[in-house]
Amino acid sequence: MTVTASEDELHKVVDYLEKELPFHAVVSLRGDLASGKTTLVRAIAEKLAKGGMVTSPTFSLQHNYGNLLYHYDLYRVDFGELGRLGLLEEFEKPGWHIVEWMDESLKSFLGAAGYNLWEVSITPVHDRRIYRIEPVNA
Repeated sequence: MTVTASEDELHKVVDYLEKELPFHAVVSLRGDLASGKTTLVRAIAEKLAKGGMVTSPTFSLQHNYGNLLYHYDLYRVDFGELGRLGLLEEFEKPGWHIVEWMDESLKSFLGAAGYNLWEVSITPVHDRRIYRIEPVNA
């Protein structure tokens, strides 16, 4: 599915995700720097976690918004380091796990472990973004 939206129209993307994603899912966000990954997470948190300050967890690696929304920024973290840090176990918690910069090793691991894995690719076009949303292991 593809949704085109401005920042003010992100509710369209959030509504679609809310309708299509199961209760427990891992979502890989794909896009260049400044493509709007964290902005999308902010819109999701505003609706599903009832607000809260959303920033990219670049240095902390993970932020939690309520008990059912987890946001990861793995820009400089490889799969082995996730295991050493104990972050792989975090994906067992119920809710949505939204991951910026997921590498192929993590994607393969989660898919092989049976996680419900989705990908949202974000492409900027002027003042709008094209969000391509699809299940990875359907």
